[in-house]
Order: sequence, then structure tokens, then C-alpha cells
Amino acid sequence: MSTVVFARHQITAAERFRDAGWVAFVALILGIPLIGLTTVDGGGALEVSTRFGTLAVCVVVAFAGRLGLRWLIDTMGARKLERQREAAGRSAGISPVKVVNILGWIALGASIALPIMYSDNRYVVDTATTVLIYVMLGWGLNVVVGLAGLLDLGYVAFYAVGAYSYALLSTQYGWGFWEALPVSGGLAATFGILLGYPILRLRGDYLAIVTLGFGEIIRIILVNWTEFSNGPNGISSIPRPSLFGLDFTRSPAEGEQTFASFFGIEYSPMHRLIFLYYLILVLALLTHAFVSRLRKLPIGRAWEALREDEIACQAMGMNTTNIKLSAFAIGAMLGGFAGVFFAARQGFISPESFTFTESAIILAIVVLGGMGSQMGVVLAATLLVLIPEFGRNFSEYRMLLFGAAMVLIMVWKPSGLLSHREPTLRLATGGAASKDAVKETAQ
Repeated sequence: MSTVVFARHQITAAERFRDAGWVAFVALILGIPLIGLTTVDGGGALEVSTRFGTLAVCVVVAFAGRLGLRWLIDTMGARKLERQREAAGRSAGISPVKVVNILGWIALGASIALPIMYSDNRYVVDTATTVLIYVMLGWGLNVVVGLAGLLDLGYVAFYAVGAYSYALLSTQYGWGFWEALPVSGGLAATFGILLGYPILRLRGDYLAIVTLGFGEIIRIILVNWTEFSNGPNGISSIPRPSLFGLDFTRSPAEGEQTFASFFGIEYSPMHRLIFLYYLILVLALLTHAFVSRLRKLPIGRAWEALREDEIACQAMGMNTTNIKLSAFAIGAMLGGFAGVFFAARQGFISPESFTFTESAIILAIVVLGGMGSQMGVVLAATLLVLIPEFGRNFSEYRMLLFGAAMVLIMVWKPSGLLSHREPTLRLATGGAASKDAVKETAQ
């Protein structure tokens, strides 16, 4: 049976006065040259004027303000501690993971119902689709950064590889979306291994710099290799995915049927948008299930062990080379899948869509949501996409509002919005040693 221990040092009145006295002393020292002594013009010569009365008032205000602030903080802390004790007594059996799981099911239901509720609102469906793209990218990068602990600032390169692979295969060789999807993901995984193998010995800032350079190399190649990627002009007329061969066009080709004609309904441009939304929703859910399952497997436990202590992993005989390469490959593959959908949704891609800013946003989603937290990625992606959208009415201050919101969130929750993670291995409590003594869990 688990026990929750609440402990708090009781602040006495003498400690509050001592703390306020130190603040007043600092205010006095800083105030003497700034407030107490000032220079004035005395008929062509500078004279020193004293304002010790004003300085004394400022010192008293600093003392009283610090004393009142200290009392307010202690009072609010005591009330918060009391509420925590009451909440722990009322919900002793409810764990944070259960709450997150409940919120996840609610979010899933809302995601399924959203296109139905806003079937005539293109803006809402498009924005929700963008959110899901970033959720899928965040889950892919979460494998590398959140689980394996490898800082990657060039993740957008794998996003670009997936997008350009589908664009070239579809426009040059006539491949369909479902045919190109696994091939493009495999190519992105290959690039992940090619990136990971030469930099296995690097850590921290050095690893971040190399991955940043890799992302820029891919972008520059796409800009300058015009025979391959059409350069800065990009690739257009990329085929859109169909539903079992049913296109979402107004007029069917000869001998073929469209989605509207097959089901006998009136054509609407929203049909294609809703289909794309559900398509990325399914891909995102498959990504979530895939990553969650990997966390239970030995490779997932190896990632988390590598994140916590690489030297200990080497001492235990673990092959850190293969562990790192697997993280890079799987994360890159998931990013490539998202890139395929992005190209199919837009119908046009160019190198301008794969700049460092995109990598920074994806990394911010992982860090802001909580390293290794699946639901945290969903929450952070929603915030980072919706906050700029809400700021469109304040176009001049849009980025200022976005930056202020990021700063406030990180001050409020420095370890991420959902920093709590359930351990992959949990030792059962209160029972006899048996096969069920070790329970595998994954958030």
C-alpha cells in the first residue's frame, strides 16, 4: 500500500522579518547611488543633492512589501498543502496515468466527432488536420528525444525526404499514395541510419549541431539540385489519395466513378477535406499504437535506459550503437510517413516548407508536452498550432503573443505540460512474488 508523505517547513514570524530585513538592506545599498544621491545643475556647476527622505520611504516600502509577499506566499502554500492532503484522502486510488488515459479517450471521441460537427467549416477541419500532422511528427521525434534522449534539431529533413519521395514517385512513375507510403517511410528510415551512424559518439550540444547541419544539407540539396527536385520552384500536381479508387473530384473520368457518384450524393469540396482529416487521424493513431507497443518491448526499455545513463548501459553489455540507430531509424520513418501525407494533402511542395523553423516547432512540441509523454505531445501540438491562429486578429503582435505564451507555459510547467510518465516496469506491491510481480505499463 502506497503512502503519500506531505512535509513543509513552518515559516516563523522571526524568519519573515529577517527575510524582509535583508531585502530592505539590499534596497538601501542600491538606492543610495540611484535615489539618495543625485546631481543637479547649480548655476553652471554640478552639485550633489541628497534625497534621503525619498530613499527611506523606498526602503520602508521594500521591507513592508517583502513582508506582506512572504506572508501571502506562506498562506497560499499552506492552503495548497491542505487541499493536496484532502484530495489525496478522497482519491487515494486514482493515479495520474488513469486521469491521462481518461483524457485521451475524451480527446479521441472529440477528434472523431469534429468533422461531423463542423462539416461545413473548412477552416476548422483544415486547422485540425494541421494539428494532427504535428501530433504525428511530435510522436516520431519523441522516440528520438523523449525516449532515447538524443537531441535532434534536423528532424525536418526526414519530413522532407518522405514528402519528396512521394512527390517524385507519384509524378514521375505514377505510384499511388498507398504504394508510395511504405517506400517513402523506408527511405526516410535509411536516411535516419545514415545520419545516426557517423555521429554515434556525439552527445548533447555537439549532437544537436550535427543534426541541425544535416537538416540544412537536405534543404540546400533540394534547392540547388534542380534536375532532381525542380529546385525552389518545387513539385506541383501531386496526386491526392483516394478512397478505394474513388476520387474526390466533381466530374468522373470516362468509365470511372467518383466518391459522390458512387454513393449517390451531391458533390462537395468538403468531402475530400474530411477524408484527409480521417486519414491523418488513422495514421496518427497507428503511430501512437506502434510507439506505445515499442515502449513495452526490450528495444523501448533500452531507449529509456540509454536516456537515463549511457555509461551504465555500456557497462551492462548493451549495444548502444544499435540502440541509437534504431531510435533514429524509427523516428525518421514516422517523420517520413507524415511527409507523405503532407505532400498528398498540399498537392505542391517546395524547400520552403522544410526549414529549420519546422524542426524547432516539432522539438518545442516534444519538450513543451513533456519528454516521453504521448498525451503531452497532443496537448502541446494543439496549443502551438492554435495560439498563432487565435492571434491572427492581432497580426502586428502575433509572434509577440506566441512567444509570451511559450514563456508563461514553461515558467508555469518547466518540465512539460504532462511531465509525469508511468515507468515501463513496475514492481507490484503488497503481493507475493510471482509471475505477476513485474507488470508492464506504458502511458
